[in-house]
Amino acid sequence: MTDFSFCNPVRIEFGKDKEKHIGQYMKEAGAKKALVLYGSERVRKSGLMGVVESSLKASGIEFTQLGGIKSNPVLSKVNEAIKLAKEFGADSVLAVGGGSVLDSAKAVTAGACYEGDVWDFFTGKSPSVALKIFDIITLAATGSE
Repeated sequence: MTDFSFCNPVRIEFGKDKEKHIGQYMKEAGAKKALVLYGSERVRKSGLMGVVESSLKASGIEFTQLGGIKSNPVLSKVNEAIKLAKEFGADSVLAVGGGSVLDSAKAVTAGACYEGDVWDFFTGKSPSVALKIFDIITLAATGSE
């Protein structure tokens, strides 16, 4: 076995109504402009997206959104999100959803800081920089966090 050290500083907020404070958490981490990614319109119908939008606005975080990320996400949607993040000048990505949304957000955070094809990161290349990432997990046990 190879010896190694691993440091993964991460903040986890867990509990009732924590989503109401996402803007505050993001602001504390230095976020100013966010791309919000989500899957289906259920996050709107449930009222969750309204809560998220209100929190971001109250914290002074500018944001744009992209929905429609499906289970087993496709590269074309990830590339669409990367393009939007670059055009908007996002410094962060907020994923609202389950594992596919979170996994897509990870690719977007790296791809938005890279001039090549994001597929490079799935074939051996490692990202050297990435946007900040935040998650509101709506599905238990995805393991994507």
